[in-house]
Amino acid sequence: MTTTIADASPPSTIRPRGQLLPSDPVLRLLTWTTLVNSLGNGLFYTVSALYFTRILGYGVGEVGVVLTAAGLCGVAASIPAGRAADRWGSKRVLIALVAAEAVGTVGYTLVHGLAAFALLACVVTAIDRGATTTRSALYAEVLAADQRVAGRAYLRAVTNVAMGLGSVLAAVTLQADTRAAYQLTVLADAVSYALVVFFLLRLPGRSAAAVAAAGAAAAAPRAERRNPALRDLPFLVITGLNAVLTLQFAMLEIGIPLWIVRDTHAPRFLVAAIMIVNTGLVVLFQVRATRGTEQPAMAARACLRGGLLLGAGCAVVGLAHGLPAVAASVVLVLGVVIEGGGEVLTQAGGWALSYDLAGDGAAGAYQGVFNAGMAAAQMAGPAMIALGVVGHGLLGWLALGGLFAVAGAAMRPVTRWSQRIAG
Repeated sequence: MTTTIADASPPSTIRPRGQLLPSDPVLRLLTWTTLVNSLGNGLFYTVSALYFTRILGYGVGEVGVVLTAAGLCGVAASIPAGRAADRWGSKRVLIALVAAEAVGTVGYTLVHGLAAFALLACVVTAIDRGATTTRSALYAEVLAADQRVAGRAYLRAVTNVAMGLGSVLAAVTLQADTRAAYQLTVLADAVSYALVVFFLLRLPGRSAAAVAAAGAAAAAPRAERRNPALRDLPFLVITGLNAVLTLQFAMLEIGIPLWIVRDTHAPRFLVAAIMIVNTGLVVLFQVRATRGTEQPAMAARACLRGGLLLGAGCAVVGLAHGLPAVAASVVLVLGVVIEGGGEVLTQAGGWALSYDLAGDGAAGAYQGVFNAGMAAAQMAGPAMIALGVVGHGLLGWLALGGLFAVAGAAMRPVTRWSQRIAG
């Protein structure tokens, strides 16, 4: 198993005081790719639902079915994308996927007919999830072992800032509400993918030794070429536990807004306010949360603490029902702050475990499986949260909180199990 350096540099060295960008040239390039890509995604995600329904003319139910099918394609794409990254190099595969996504995104401005729209959405979503997996493998390939988790945390903070900025810029399109405005916004997202390709081309590639090793692995007997992550039972369990913890995003994006509007007296603008609070917490504390995750046992402990905080946040959010508007607002914001602490800890711990417990030379395969688990949770999460939590009031929130706490706590014994098997 791959292990991280025990005396890893502290996350604060990622971006020296007084500098906006990281000092490491590779991480600086990754920052630009993340900034541009997330800005484009923020534009697209903000307008996509209205574009598909108001401009392309598909019904809300039709769009929901198409996006669910696309989500399934995304789950299926994660594992083969990871294997491709191991075989041909994550940089090469990611460039191909991002270029393909640019073309697919342009297709949204040209598509006609529900069947063509469904096919395009499935293809683009599969490419996007494959790119997400390959990007995770790229971090393992181009970043030093003591920078992977902290660097990924920094890039997540950049993602949140850029997505927020993209959403703000998309407000211009929403206000114009014309076909031309929507299509220009979609094309701007496509251009962002093209710019990402430009930055990726400047990243260092895989070493000659790594290329030779990948070639030897491809020529190995079929039994030896089977996905090692799918045969690693402890890692599969960790993937499942992390998928449970990933339901926190559906809780934040679907559950809490529905809870505010349907079941509390809090003002509706609080929905936007809690998103801003969450984004701010991630930007401020995600890198700091990686401190103390240098070893698998420490990363599992971060998941434990994060799971308990997520559970506590759920309980607090559930208590807002029936309170006056001001009191409900205070309780909800408090719950979101607690949830934010759990989010940054579980993310940091999950990333560290996904890298530290991966087999040597198989980062892509392990990231493919790990990301497939997250993709499955993101696909199923909205319906699970809306029907299983919000619909059952405080009891539903307590049950979800208990699930988070159990999943976080289970990370420690499963991590020890994985380390025992690894020897």
